[in-house]
Amino acid sequence: MDPALTHVDKLLRSRKLVEAERAINVFIAKEDKVADGYILLAKLRQMQGRFEHMMVAATRAKALSPESVIARFQFIEACVQSGQISHALSAIESLQKKHSTNPKILQSIAEIYSHVGRFELAWSSLQSALNVTPDDPQLMYNAAAAALAVGHMDQAEKLFDEVIVRLPNDYDAYYNRSTLRKQSLNNNHIKQLEGLVKQRFAPQGGEVQVRYALAKEYEDLGEWTKSFAHLKAGADLRASMLSYNVDDDLQTMQSIKKVMNEDWCEGVKVDPKPGPVFILGMPRTGTTLVDRILNAHSKITSLGEINDFALAMMSGIGPVRNKIEAVEKSAFVDFTKLANNYFKSTAERSTYDTPYLIDKTPANFLYIGLIAKTFPNAKIINLERHHMDTCYAIYKTLFRMGYPFSYDLKTLGKYYLGYHNLMDHWAKVLPKRVFTVNYENLVSNTESITRELLSHCGLEWEQSCLSFHKSDAAVATASAVQVRSPIYTSSLEKWKRFENELRPLRDVLIDGGLAI
Repeated sequence: MDPALTHVDKLLRSRKLVEAERAINVFIAKEDKVADGYILLAKLRQMQGRFEHMMVAATRAKALSPESVIARFQFIEACVQSGQISHALSAIESLQKKHSTNPKILQSIAEIYSHVGRFELAWSSLQSALNVTPDDPQLMYNAAAAALAVGHMDQAEKLFDEVIVRLPNDYDAYYNRSTLRKQSLNNNHIKQLEGLVKQRFAPQGGEVQVRYALAKEYEDLGEWTKSFAHLKAGADLRASMLSYNVDDDLQTMQSIKKVMNEDWCEGVKVDPKPGPVFILGMPRTGTTLVDRILNAHSKITSLGEINDFALAMMSGIGPVRNKIEAVEKSAFVDFTKLANNYFKSTAERSTYDTPYLIDKTPANFLYIGLIAKTFPNAKIINLERHHMDTCYAIYKTLFRMGYPFSYDLKTLGKYYLGYHNLMDHWAKVLPKRVFTVNYENLVSNTESITRELLSHCGLEWEQSCLSFHKSDAAVATASAVQVRSPIYTSSLEKWKRFENELRPLRDVLIDGGLAI
């Protein structure tokens, strides 16, 4: 690579975007027929949230070097970011045909398939790659993750076992393997995991995964004290590795309440016609369960957890310096354009022609005001669960990405209060716009709550909604294993087993005005 472009690449990696833009513009002014320059420009535009400009740069790079795999992947990424999923899939198919025996390219293709919710295609691509290089542990790991998403639990466990044999320090594999099923007294991995804890970890972060794996397996066996000891050790270590300040998110929520007040919400219309269904709330509250129940209906298709609304919003408001500015600018976004961009991207995600599409993205609770104003016919469903059960379920989950507030009990409590206060705000300024489902009621009175859900969406009753666990639809959330089983109530009031250990969390919630 040209030294000037190497310099730009370093600036991008350091997130020095202003300097990077200046440098890349100088390079392109001199060398406007070099594809690598436009590839880096596309990456810059992506980091700036300027996805339309990203597409322009990526298209130029592909035109200059049509045989470049890097340029073609950059173009595919630009299609995804700008909501042109069908174009992305077409480009992937073309690339896959040309490189059907290249395992590295097939892995990258599978990653994109997963990103756009085509998990079966991802699984198929990884199987093809395994046929070429059957002993590659990284490939096995990716295939195991894809098998988990599409419900092939036995295959996933075998693949994770193979990864561990070949790569004993792939600690993600240990954790993911532990989550695949409920461990039993005669069939668990505790001895192996306890042996790992006694050694030095390389990398150090591997201890986090092993501790969480032990916490999960000891909980399965009813060893509550040992379970929480490992959980806290893992969470403390994970928290120490993050540079996260919950006050930043709390200030953002305060800004949302200030900007999107009663005056701003005045005149928000409601249309009973079929529209997008947004399932949201805190994670681990039953959002995936409701998603699967509704997805079993003949007139609904779930898109899973997607970021289409946030991407459409960011595209509409343009570059911002921080979250507060994003909130302020979003209040004056072109709502017609926002709706059109969202519908364009979500329509391309689905291969089914149904009146309703589900967007099951928990963090969309931040955008309820924007969603209500953009889509008069949107059905907004918020999941709530006992405060302590919610927070404990979040605390004991090792999230691959996101939710940095979840690894410290006091921080978790503060964020939960922020969420709860924001939901109170939406109830005040947008009365009756959000349909709240209580998780405890759902698992105890599944049919009656399901009927209420369908009625809220304007749908007739279908018995298939009670057999959601028989669906072979892919699931790529932390609930991927649980929702493939019938409704159960064993997760209710689990927090009480750790009442003393969770006291720091409980104190924060009580001080914040919540009744426990």
